[in-house]
Amino acid sequence: MIRSLRGRLALLLAGVVWIVSAGAPVRGQDPFQAPPDSPPKDESSKDKDSKSTAREPDRIFKTNEEWQKLLTHQQFMVTRMKATEPAYSGKYASGHFKGTFVCVCCGARLFDAKHKFDSGTGWPSFWRPLSDKMVGTAWDYSEPAEARVEVTCRRCGAHLGHVFQDGPPPTGLRYCMNSAALSLEPEKSVSTPSRKSNRAQPSKSTKKNRSPDGDTVSGNPDKSAEESAPR
Repeated sequence: MIRSLRGRLALLLAGVVWIVSAGAPVRGQDPFQAPPDSPPKDESSKDKDSKSTAREPDRIFKTNEEWQKLLTHQQFMVTRMKATEPAYSGKYASGHFKGTFVCVCCGARLFDAKHKFDSGTGWPSFWRPLSDKMVGTAWDYSEPAEARVEVTCRRCGAHLGHVFQDGPPPTGLRYCMNSAALSLEPEKSVSTPSRKSNRAQPSKSTKKNRSPDGDTVSGNPDKSAEESAPR
């Protein structure tokens, strides 16, 4: 009987010791640290998430009253009221330019001047935009006789013009824009540093004095005079 009680007590004490040792933290380990089987959270992902949420908004929204204060009357009528400037009246209707055409309202980069071509229509025409993400398209049924595809600035919604399928290769498209909706940012000229002459300047020690008659005189006139004097 006594032996059986002792055996039960020994088993009970062994169980208590096992439970305590299993729940005790490992030496040197933070008790608030995540368990080893769960991977630690990447700190760089936190920074990426915070940066992505802190991005500037993709769209710019203003009221017509606000746009009227920022634009000229013609720019406002074309970009916000979807008017069309008269043919050959815009400053970009013809000619070749260098730089990037941006939205006159928000400054978004829309067309590269390299993609401009002379369409003979009286409006600046491009065979492709700088990026498909910068322009938006939608059907325009304002003309009952012809359904057209309107082109807008994706950033601020400004009306730019229309796109047609009669352009040159490789796209076969003609982005017929209004000059009043665009502004040209010229290419930045890269200045090259001027090269300095590498010619070695003559040393003062090598310079020779010349007499008024053109004869070469040594560097020490007193010594030469002594040598030439009769003894």
